[in-house]
Amino acid sequence: MAFLLFDVNETLSDLGPLDAAFAAVGAPASAVPAWFASTLRDGFAATLVGSPVPFAEVASATLATLLPAHGVRASDLDAAVSSVMAAFTALPVHADVAPGLEALRRDGHRVAALTNGSTANAESLLDRADLLPLVEACLSVEDAGGWKPAGVAYEHAVRRLGVAAAGLTMVAAHPWDLVGARAAGLRTVHVDRAGTGWPDAFDRPDVVVTDLRELPAALA
Repeated sequence: MAFLLFDVNETLSDLGPLDAAFAAVGAPASAVPAWFASTLRDGFAATLVGSPVPFAEVASATLATLLPAHGVRASDLDAAVSSVMAAFTALPVHADVAPGLEALRRDGHRVAALTNGSTANAESLLDRADLLPLVEACLSVEDAGGWKPAGVAYEHAVRRLGVAAAGLTMVAAHPWDLVGARAAGLRTVHVDRAGTGWPDAFDRPDVVVTDLRELPAALA
């Protein structure tokens, strides 16, 4: 049986409701991917120079620079940032997450989570979906000293879970996460819900699924 380590943001959480959150503050839904990508870029950069910053702080700061470019007035900016961040902390899981995790546990697989966000936010996401009892541990890179895909993040999970790197399988929607996990010695599963494929610049993951409900059979 496998010990599966799940990414949280986008892999488990559905960012779709952020479209409405952006629209509510006067920004287009098309700005959501740019905001999320910019947050990751800045978080990776801070890790690279040895000064990692918590995800929520980076995400808020990125919003504060992005929203004015889409017409949000300076007088409304603080409220707009707070509104979007509140929506971010209340996201649902994807439709395939509950049946996928339930099937994995029925098959005897172990499940944990490793997020670039906070432990509290990951636990809250799973708790709202009544899935927290299925997850042995929710780990955060805030306790590791660097964001994924830095090696220290996966090494932190290995230490906390008490499992050799080769005994863990990282499950993520992001190729960059899986590239980092493989470099740290973990096996990898790409969740390609959007059907965008895998970038040719990197070695392919061990398993590819388009839906977490496919994962138990793929592991078997």
